[in-house]
Amino acid sequence: MNPVPRTADTTDPAPELRQRWADTVTAARGTKNPTAPDPAPYADNLLSRWREPQRRYHTVDHLAAVLLRIDELAEHADDLPTVQLAAWFHDAVYRPDRSENEERSAALAERALPELGIGAARTAEVARLVRLTVTHDPAPDDPDGEVLCDADLAVLAGSPDQYAAYAAAVRAEYAFVPDPDFTAGRSAVLTQLLSLPRLFRTPRGYDLWEHTARRNLATELDLLRGV
Repeated sequence: MNPVPRTADTTDPAPELRQRWADTVTAARGTKNPTAPDPAPYADNLLSRWREPQRRYHTVDHLAAVLLRIDELAEHADDLPTVQLAAWFHDAVYRPDRSENEERSAALAERALPELGIGAARTAEVARLVRLTVTHDPAPDDPDGEVLCDADLAVLAGSPDQYAAYAAAVRAEYAFVPDPDFTAGRSAVLTQLLSLPRLFRTPRGYDLWEHTARRNLATELDLLRGV
């Protein structure tokens, strides 16, 4: 991973994310390492990826929202810095017309984190969590996977206006897909989600978001079907 050179940027919309990244990297390193590189250029690189023009939903706002939801679920995590790092990388590579985004994002983490002085075991776990977002189906004995997946899906439990904005942003990302094909594909995704015994695996996530998310998903599916 080649860090983007730092330049003066008085219009940076996410200074709090830069600080969060620095704090997370420090925690993930575990011990002080005076020879480890400055994490700031890596934040620049990642934020530039999250700002790419093809994104409408998978943006810096989504990253910030996932990190805030992880904060809400932090007590459930075994290794909070690892979950936070996985959030930063989980959509770092994103092209809506490709299917290997999660794999490429995980590979990016596998390259970048050792450069930052983060150990092999934690790097491997971050990559595993990123790959888990393909299915959002963590095992029952995977609390860190449960936290990341719940945080990523929490958008489904927004207010009606928030959910409508989310659905519109998803459609905008797939603007190149004809309406009939998008409707069929999106309907399949919604149906699959609604068929799950539970969308949210952490106790707090379930209590906070399950009912509202199911209502929103069912409403969108009815609209797509013209019900």
